[in-house]
Amino acid sequence: MTTTEVKQAARTSEVAAPDVVPFGWEPARTAATPRPDDEALFRFPAADDPAPGTRRLLGMSIYASFLGLAGVGVGVRGLVSQIGGGVPGWYTWVLAFLGMVSVALAVGAFLSIHRRVLPLALLTAAAVPVTADILLAVAY
Repeated sequence: MTTTEVKQAARTSEVAAPDVVPFGWEPARTAATPRPDDEALFRFPAADDPAPGTRRLLGMSIYASFLGLAGVGVGVRGLVSQIGGGVPGWYTWVLAFLGMVSVALAVGAFLSIHRRVLPLALLTAAAVPVTADILLAVAY
């Protein structure tokens, strides 16, 4: 084999994804390989996936940044309440748990950006724990 043939064979060989990689992610896909769109709801975008729409990505990013800013505000308020004393022992743990649930839902929204409705539903669902966090932080 010449070096050109070796390079061509290396380019066309398919690399199988290891079983430990989550969400149906595949490093290389050929035309013969079916798209995992129907199989996995959450996956990292592949190199040959079409780019998401700019407005969609910008809207999701702005919404997620508002959720993040609300979470930072809740964290600061929770820290001040904790330092001031007089809060129950479960207070900090519940604030942290609700914040992590919200972050997990937002991450899921960005991992499912190529779906039609799922990212919007997940971002909307991410607002529920943040709202509960805000109400809890205001209460103490």
